[in-house]
Amino acid sequence: MKRQALFLLWLLLSVAIVMLYLGLGTPDGNILLQVRLPRLVLTLFAGMVLAGIGSIYQLMLANPLAEPYILGISSGSALGSILAGLSGFILLMPLGGFLGAGLTMLLVWHLAHQNGRFDKSRLLIAGVIAGMFFAACISLLMYLHQQDTALILGTLMGNLGRIFGQGEWYFFLFLVGLSLAILAYLFYCSHAIEIMGTGDLYASSLGIDVVQLRRRIFILSSIVIGICVSYAGIIGFTGLIVPHLVRFIFPSGQKKIYLVSLWSGGVFLLACDLLAKHLLTLELPVGVITAFIGCPVFVLLLRKS
Repeated sequence: MKRQALFLLWLLLSVAIVMLYLGLGTPDGNILLQVRLPRLVLTLFAGMVLAGIGSIYQLMLANPLAEPYILGISSGSALGSILAGLSGFILLMPLGGFLGAGLTMLLVWHLAHQNGRFDKSRLLIAGVIAGMFFAACISLLMYLHQQDTALILGTLMGNLGRIFGQGEWYFFLFLVGLSLAILAYLFYCSHAIEIMGTGDLYASSLGIDVVQLRRRIFILSSIVIGICVSYAGIIGFTGLIVPHLVRFIFPSGQKKIYLVSLWSGGVFLLACDLLAKHLLTLELPVGVITAFIGCPVFVLLLRKS
C-alpha cells in the first residue's frame, strides 16, 4: 500500500513537472512549439535512454556502478559527435555519435574477453580506461579548437537547449521513434536479462543464449546511447541514480523496474533542466545539476543499503 501511494505521488509530481516545464513564464505559441516542445522531447528522451539502459547494465553485469558513462560508451559517442561537429557537418553529429558509441562498444567488448570467455570485471575496467582515453582526446580537441569551445563544452556537460531546423527536427523525431522501438525490444528481453543477472551458467541451463543476448543488448544500447549523446551531450548520474531509486521502491521485477526507470529518468532530467535554467541568472549545464543532485543521493542510498 505504501509503495502504491509513493507511485501515485510520483505520477502526480511528474505531471506537475511537465506542465511547469511547458507553461513557466506563459510563453506564446511560437516559443511553445519551436523551443519548449522540442526541448521537452529531447529532455524526456535523454532521461529515458540513460535510466533505462542503466537499469539493464546494472542487472546484466551484476554491478551497481554500471552505466553508459562508466563503460566509456558516452565518452566515445561524445568524441565521435564532436569530431563530426568540428568538421563543419553539424547535421552529421548524430551519425558521428552513433559511430563513436559503436566503435567504443566493440573495443570494450573485445578487451572484456580473455581466452574466449567474457569477464564482467574486465568489461568495467576496459570501459573506464576507454572513457579516460576519449576524455583526453576531447581535451586535446578543445585546446586545438578553442574557437569551438562552446560546441565541445555543450557535449561534455550536457546541452538540452538545441535549436532544431525543420528538417533536423523531423530527422530527430525519426531517430526518437527508432530508439523507442529498441527500448521496447529491450523491455521484451527483460525476463531473460533478469535470469542472466543471476549468472551465465544458470541462464544457459534454462536455454538462454547468453553470448548472443549480451552481444545484441550491447549493440542496440550503443545505438540509442549514440543518438542520445549526439543531441544532448554527456549527462552523468542519471543512468546511475534513477534505477537505484526505482529499485528502492520496487525491489523486484525487472519489467516493472525498467518501465518505471524509463519514465522516472525523463522526469528527473526535466526537473534538473528546470533548475539549470532558473537557479541562477545564467543557464547552467544540466550535467552540473545532475552531478550535484546525484552525488548526495548516491551516498544516502549507499548508507541505506
